[in-house]
Amino acid sequence: MIPYHAGMIPRSLLHSLVLGPTLLMLVLASPVTGQESYQLDDNDTWELESAPKPDSPEGRLASARRILAQGRPGRALNLVQRWIERNPRSQLMSEAMVLKGDALVALHDEYEALYEYEYVVRRYPASPAFTTASAREYDIAVQYAHGLRRKLLGLRIMDASEEAEELFIRIQERLPGSQLAEQAGLELADLYFRQRRMGLAADMYALFIKKYPRSPSLDTARRRLIYANLATFKGPQFDAVGLLEAKAELRQLIASHPAEAERIGARALITRITESEAQKLLTTAMWYDRVGDPIAAEFAIRNLVERYPESGSCVRALELVPTILVQLPEHVLNGAPDYTILRRAILGTDDGPVVDSEELEADIKSGAEPAITKEEEPAP
Repeated sequence: MIPYHAGMIPRSLLHSLVLGPTLLMLVLASPVTGQESYQLDDNDTWELESAPKPDSPEGRLASARRILAQGRPGRALNLVQRWIERNPRSQLMSEAMVLKGDALVALHDEYEALYEYEYVVRRYPASPAFTTASAREYDIAVQYAHGLRRKLLGLRIMDASEEAEELFIRIQERLPGSQLAEQAGLELADLYFRQRRMGLAADMYALFIKKYPRSPSLDTARRRLIYANLATFKGPQFDAVGLLEAKAELRQLIASHPAEAERIGARALITRITESEAQKLLTTAMWYDRVGDPIAAEFAIRNLVERYPESGSCVRALELVPTILVQLPEHVLNGAPDYTILRRAILGTDDGPVVDSEELEADIKSGAEPAITKEEEPAP
């Protein structure tokens, strides 16, 4: 027979508290001291198995639970507050504090309820109520993370995302390895992702993948890790570490999960990353040319032509390189590649356009296409 306890979570709270299916089952199935206990008989009827005396502390606390379950949170809050005042040393204090928090949540004072749950978490770490209070804090954090605002002077006008962030971190520290910690880790990463804090989001997704390799949300975490790393690249003038990490993740995804890689267009993303890497090298060469360092500029172009010969930035670089070659010392020029052959192979002619850094930068900003045409494009 299936045991049921009358002091379980009030039904009126189940709609306001967001519990994962497994966690909800664990909370519902856990017996609590001093509550009415029911069993399901062979006729599928609930039978009262045991109940505390009505005048006992256990009975009064169970009565407050019943009243809360009936949808009267104000009355339940008054009862449990009086119970706490009259039974300051009771073994049921942790359960009473959780019940007080539940009543506050039902009254839409979830921020005040956090004080009750936090008291239980800090004061009763060995109590079964510890996990229950942590789960309640997680539920409130999820609501805050998804836009619920805190009350100020009775109006919900205060952003509560910082509170959500702190709660998610605390839960992971207090319940390492648990399902609740796993959910908190993913919610924290998603919060950073929605806030466009992509560096933190990428770190949290990478940590989630490392800590929970068997999580059902692993594919989502991998995909968002790639997107977060891509989003950290702000342009060719900035650091490209995020691009390199995203490229490595995409290649690993293609090797380990080809179907998922095909679904998100991994190969097309790699092509875009490759073009961005080439553009960064071109930007570096242009900067060295502007500051009067033609040797470093030629080295960047040489690297670009060798690594990304099929990119649009390679075409741009070969249009720029003649103005740099005339500035090179003889000994450096003798060690340089034969750019005449390279221009003929890629541009289709050695007499192609020649531009300086300022002209090329203006063309790039205006969105002008490279001088190479489809007819002149060499075969791979």
